[in-house]
Amino acid sequence: MTDIGGQDRPEPPLAGDEAAALLGSLERQRATLAWKCGGLDAAGLRATVGVSSVTLGGLLKHMANVEDTHVARLLLAQPAGAPWSTVDWDAEPDWEWKSAAQDSPEELMALWESAVARSHSLVADALTRGGPEQLGRFTTSAGESPNLRRILLDLIEEYARHIGHADLIRESVDGLVGE
Repeated sequence: MTDIGGQDRPEPPLAGDEAAALLGSLERQRATLAWKCGGLDAAGLRATVGVSSVTLGGLLKHMANVEDTHVARLLLAQPAGAPWSTVDWDAEPDWEWKSAAQDSPEELMALWESAVARSHSLVADALTRGGPEQLGRFTTSAGESPNLRRILLDLIEEYARHIGHADLIRESVDGLVGE
């Protein structure tokens, strides 16, 4: 991967194969979220912009949930472990967003980093068995299974969707701006 200057965020390879391009793009998104959330205290991670209830702490916890549940469920057809398996999602569909306010910055970052590490491991293991076209074990009601390409694209999309939120929130906290 290529470094993009002072933020130490990776760039996907300019002429890599498909797996390297997908993983490089995902790593850039992850690094951008880490940069936007890094170095803030609890108040900074709880800050909101306008009428939105989205916080940087909530984004970290949400993306930890997405990393754990999305990869485990779609790639392995397995449920994610704690804390996600302990939540009554029907009663508390926004649990990760709301409960983040009770977590310390260190807890939130550790939760997200450990989820990313688990995803790294699962995806790396899958890539030893084949390329992005290999099917995950999850099967829809129509009998279809997503391939690893789709799983990675969904993760990239989810990060990209929330990086804009993170950018606006962080700017409102301390003026930090940039890609």
